[in-house]
Amino acid sequence: MFGDLFEEDYSSVSDNQYGKGKKLKTKPLELPAPREFTNLSGIRNQGGTCYLNSLLQTLHFTPEFREALFSLGPAELGSLEDKDKPDAKVRIIPLQLQRLFAQLLLLDQEAASTADLTDSFGWTSNEEMRQHDVQELNRILFSALETSLVGTSGHDLINRLYHGTVVNQIVCKECKNISEKQEDFLDLTVAVKDVSGLEDALWSMYVEEEVFDCDNLYHCGTCDRLVTATKSAKLRKLPPFLTVSLLRFNFDFVKCERYKETSCYTFPLRINLKPFCEQSELNDLDYVYDLFSVIIHKGGCYGGHYHVYIKDVDHLGNWQFQEPDMSLKALQNEEDIDDPLTVLKALLQQEENNLIPVDQLGQKLLKKIGISWNKKYKKQHGPLLKFLQVHSQTFLLNSDASTVSLQKKFSLQAGSGYQSNGQQILQMHPSKPPGSNDSPTCPHWFDINDSKVQPIKEKDIEQQFQGKESAYMLFYRKSQLQRPLEARANPRYRVPCHLLKEMDAANMELQMKRAECDSANNNIDLHLHMGPHYHFFNGALHPVSCQTESVWDLTFDKRKTLGDLQQSIFQLLEFWEGDIVLSVAKRVPAGLHVYQALNGNELTLYEVGIADGEDIFVWNGVEVGGVQIPTGVDCEPLLLHILHLETSGDGQSCEQLVEAPHIFPANAAVSTVLTALALPEGVIFTHSAWSAGEASWTPISQEDMQRTFREHGLKDGSSVLVQDSYSGDNSVLPQGGNWIPGMREVDWLEVKNLCQLESGEKRVKIVAAANTVVFDIRIKAIKELKLMTELVENSCLRPIDRHGKLLHPVPDSSTLKEAEVKLGSSLGLCLGKAPTSSQLFLFFALGSDIQPGTEMEVIVEETLSVRDCLKIMLEKSGLPGVPGHVPAEVPLLFLGDLDISEDARLLDLKSQARALPPASELAVPGPALLRAWTLENKRPGRLLRANRQQLKEYKLGRRAAICLEPLQKEEHLGPQEVLLRTQMRIPGQRLYAPAVDLVWDTARGSTAGALRQRVADCYALPVEKIEIAKYFPEKFEWLPISSWNQQVTRKKKKKKQDNLQGAPYYLKDGDTIGIKNLLVDDNEDFSTIRDDIGKENLKQQALGKRLSREALRAQSGDMLSSSGTPARPRGPEAALSIHVGSFR
Repeated sequence: MFGDLFEEDYSSVSDNQYGKGKKLKTKPLELPAPREFTNLSGIRNQGGTCYLNSLLQTLHFTPEFREALFSLGPAELGSLEDKDKPDAKVRIIPLQLQRLFAQLLLLDQEAASTADLTDSFGWTSNEEMRQHDVQELNRILFSALETSLVGTSGHDLINRLYHGTVVNQIVCKECKNISEKQEDFLDLTVAVKDVSGLEDALWSMYVEEEVFDCDNLYHCGTCDRLVTATKSAKLRKLPPFLTVSLLRFNFDFVKCERYKETSCYTFPLRINLKPFCEQSELNDLDYVYDLFSVIIHKGGCYGGHYHVYIKDVDHLGNWQFQEPDMSLKALQNEEDIDDPLTVLKALLQQEENNLIPVDQLGQKLLKKIGISWNKKYKKQHGPLLKFLQVHSQTFLLNSDASTVSLQKKFSLQAGSGYQSNGQQILQMHPSKPPGSNDSPTCPHWFDINDSKVQPIKEKDIEQQFQGKESAYMLFYRKSQLQRPLEARANPRYRVPCHLLKEMDAANMELQMKRAECDSANNNIDLHLHMGPHYHFFNGALHPVSCQTESVWDLTFDKRKTLGDLQQSIFQLLEFWEGDIVLSVAKRVPAGLHVYQALNGNELTLYEVGIADGEDIFVWNGVEVGGVQIPTGVDCEPLLLHILHLETSGDGQSCEQLVEAPHIFPANAAVSTVLTALALPEGVIFTHSAWSAGEASWTPISQEDMQRTFREHGLKDGSSVLVQDSYSGDNSVLPQGGNWIPGMREVDWLEVKNLCQLESGEKRVKIVAAANTVVFDIRIKAIKELKLMTELVENSCLRPIDRHGKLLHPVPDSSTLKEAEVKLGSSLGLCLGKAPTSSQLFLFFALGSDIQPGTEMEVIVEETLSVRDCLKIMLEKSGLPGVPGHVPAEVPLLFLGDLDISEDARLLDLKSQARALPPASELAVPGPALLRAWTLENKRPGRLLRANRQQLKEYKLGRRAAICLEPLQKEEHLGPQEVLLRTQMRIPGQRLYAPAVDLVWDTARGSTAGALRQRVADCYALPVEKIEIAKYFPEKFEWLPISSWNQQVTRKKKKKKQDNLQGAPYYLKDGDTIGIKNLLVDDNEDFSTIRDDIGKENLKQQALGKRLSREALRAQSGDMLSSSGTPARPRGPEAALSIHVGSFR
């Protein structure tokens, strides 16, 4: 009917070094959240199914419909287990409806899923992402149910509950003959335009008469001539449940477009339909109906969102309005408010887990008592943070003092919904508070908005009379329909036994999984180092035998106490005798070092500060193997590299400098180095810096010899040079601190032949000094390598790093010192001239940070523009075209076709794709290093997450096109994390740098400000000095994303912050975000030259289409004027359908 006009609007592990003991920490499986305080379950939105959710909730809260459906057993409907059997007639739609209603009644989850139900409709992912009209769905769903229930005792379910009749009569004024025609209805469609309300519309439809006279006479069959007559309509039969559809959407024939009627349209909570019905002997109460559901549409004619107000007839939910200030109501007098301890405790008791960030605590204080901490308490009690620290017996701050919670003895409140083990349990709240609310005259209304359920008051319905958010469908029930007492607040009433068992089992499984998930979230891995398996050697602890025997891995709950941990370890160690002391240890280069002992057996591991992957040393607290162990940061062992001249047997020094590792305590005096080398005296030098490629050493004075290693700034890996004071002429260093001939210097360079010539030597050593000119070395190398003299004019020397990579060429005119080339290093003789002083040597690669291409080189003039430089790079790489920021189409490599079961996992799909012959060229190490997308218009579309999820859950359909993107490392994206491609704009140029992947966690906020902060953090820029924009490749347009709106609307408390995942940005995985650094680029334009070309092509295409349409219109003789207002372009309308098998 309306197709896709109603498009959904969404605005509303520590490192482990122990080999075999290593464990991979995986993210815990996300489980559905338990029901909230209303004790009612919502329905998850599959992308565009809010219209379906609203109608299903209405049917669910129609007890007579629900129980009639429950009365049909497996004997009539079949069983879902048999649905795949060829000869079985399984009525899947009613079975899935039964199961969904049972879940909504009994399953302890915040929101149920309609995936199985929509699968039974035969819908694909496209149907679930496209929103339809709920009035159309109501008729189609009822038709599908009627077809599904043919041949069962429920064949007349829809007809019995919703079917009514209207009789249209024409009365001849001459012969009084009555001509009538009876019509059936499942819902009444009433006008909204130019009508004040429902009763006014019914009056014009079923009370007022239309007169046929003058030029509009009626032909009477009895009189056989044109006569005066009257036409009227009446309701003849009323159903138990009356559905009213409001015609909110109309068509403007002047503008040639649809629009939504938002004028005021009232409807009563109770209506008497007797004036609109034929006269009968029915009791007057049989005409009285009560409103019990209002489906509301929010938005315009071409986009919006549905939710529903529902009356809980059976009082299944907890209709209580949360009072966040309950504990603060006790603060009635001024004395209580003057006590900040009382106020802060009351505020924290309102928070979940009694935990809140410190900065938010101050804001909540201001909101609750109307005055800030600084004005009320600071003068007497000091700053808020200091007050919390002083009262540590009441408040518990985390390690960085960013969050505060109540100590355990204050956080356990009487009557809380927590068991002693800290796990929250499901409480069945009373359906309403005692007192006047128990009266039947106080109806329970709820606002059910997809997953969220909130209690509302009956007067809130009046707010839906008019506006962009207004009533769209009304559901009434006969007031005489009374519910049995046993159904009141009893969700198990009339639910079939097999569904009760299924839901009970599902609840038990959910409870177990939540307990496991809770345990997994609180479990940490500890590495226990057993003291008896260690010995103290060379300043640190080392395993006596193998690592596996000395280190035990233990998984422990961080909510348990230190005493519990000690007891568990004691039970594991059957051989232990005496006391057990647990100390924090750390693996350092010298070995294992013990730091502070853990004290406070009554404290939890979280409170003690033990992190995941912590190393714990288990010992007696004094000695290991009879040796007393030094502990603490001060005596941490340092591994130093000691350089000294090796002496021969007769005491004469050799010319070779020897380097040897030695371990010293950090708090030991530097003079202990001489003791370790058995030198009575000497001079010690510390390595301070590098200057022009040479080492700079600083001697330690005699008075500083007793200062510690740490005081001298020495750390693991530092080098220390020791000179024997008796070295005499063989002094290692002079006063200047540079090497002298007393020790043999390296006086050569190695030059490798990289000219790819078959003749000549492979490598040669050239004698050189620091002041040798590079040109002389190159000429000498060409001669000694026996190469052609032509290379003198077309070759250069390039340093080779330790990884074998060629660095930029060295200018011929430079000395080795000026070129920062160290003696003893390797150079490569390569073809091509070295760059001059006015040229730049650049490395570049085509690709991305995910899959970098082969690195190439280019020499350009310093004065060349970035654009011309990019052109040269493109020519070098063999790619034509204008440099831009985003390719016109993503370059794709076709791997092949796969036949795979829908029950297979996404990981299986990736594994099979890797086995295809073309994929072997990509050299992807494993399937986990592949990112999967659906392919839409030759571009990556929807990101497929969760490798262990079955393919059928993605609803890909047949012949789906999948795009695989190689990764450099595994990624585990959360459900609320969005993967964006960010590109930094090049200052002064209409160009962008290559894309960088950025993961944005929308759970922390999906506003423009949150995204700007994330981008600023990623690029290490001030957030106020960047501008960002989303790129729309199909339009070649950039839409700037500004947080200005959020800043302006903060004062308007009722207005929510913009959601970038809604209109107009609709941010999703794979979107491109352009970034401008305002520090160096103040140009407001985000576009590129490619965008200009693309827009011009779009204009030409649009012009061509318009000319083609005009030509076709002229050929077909279409006389419609082309001067009228053109219709608003919309996507093609798609009909809504539900596929049902034949059961006749």
